[in-house]
Amino acid sequence: MALVELKDVSVSYGQTPALEVVNLRVEEKDFLGLIGPNGGGKTTILKAILGLVKPSSGEVLVFGKTPAEGRKHLGYVPQHSLFDPQFPINVWDVVLTGRLGEKGITGRYGEKDKKVAIESLQKVDMLDQKDRHISTLSGGQRQRVFIARALASQPKILLLDEPTASVDVHMESQFYELLKKLNGEMAIVLATHDMGVVSSYVKNLACVNRTVSYHPGGELKEGMLEDAYQCPVEMIAHGLPHRVLGEHKK
Repeated sequence: MALVELKDVSVSYGQTPALEVVNLRVEEKDFLGLIGPNGGGKTTILKAILGLVKPSSGEVLVFGKTPAEGRKHLGYVPQHSLFDPQFPINVWDVVLTGRLGEKGITGRYGEKDKKVAIESLQKVDMLDQKDRHISTLSGGQRQRVFIARALASQPKILLLDEPTASVDVHMESQFYELLKKLNGEMAIVLATHDMGVVSSYVKNLACVNRTVSYHPGGELKEGMLEDAYQCPVEMIAHGLPHRVLGEHKK
């Protein structure tokens, strides 16, 4: 049984279609990269898996159940983790919030919660920073903390939406090495524009542009990006529109 399965899923925002008849599976210990243009539907796929958007047609299964029933097994790191730099919260407290699903909003953290938080920080090499205020960290360090928060829920699948958006270019390879290590414990679904390194780490690729073309093996081949972007593509730069060579296909 697939851990996650999308069957003929279509999603619209009002009258605007976001996904059209998407079929996709996430297997155990998978590392699936979702690539494609802005607005192509990558984030919508993640939200459909989480149950944050409902398909207009089709079915989403998470561990054979509805997303609402199965999302307790999911860890999620959104594209933009907003925080107030003036709010008095340190790394340790941020990671502990990942245990709220177990404790409830009014619950107290017990020894198990603290043990899991320590283990989560160790996995992302940030335990020695646990007492620092979150606003004093670099973008890459903050992203590691937000991953630790997701890991604190002890997920079986980690969902990441543009996780290198705030990571310095020279730190990206270290960040992906971290994900590779985590993939030894859980499946990962990664939505990204970061084509420079993604094909070196993911096991499978899905090109997303309303529809999905699935490519097992994770290797970028000639024509795959043009199919996804519906235009000749020279380079995909993080945070920038894709660069086009020649005219778009009619």
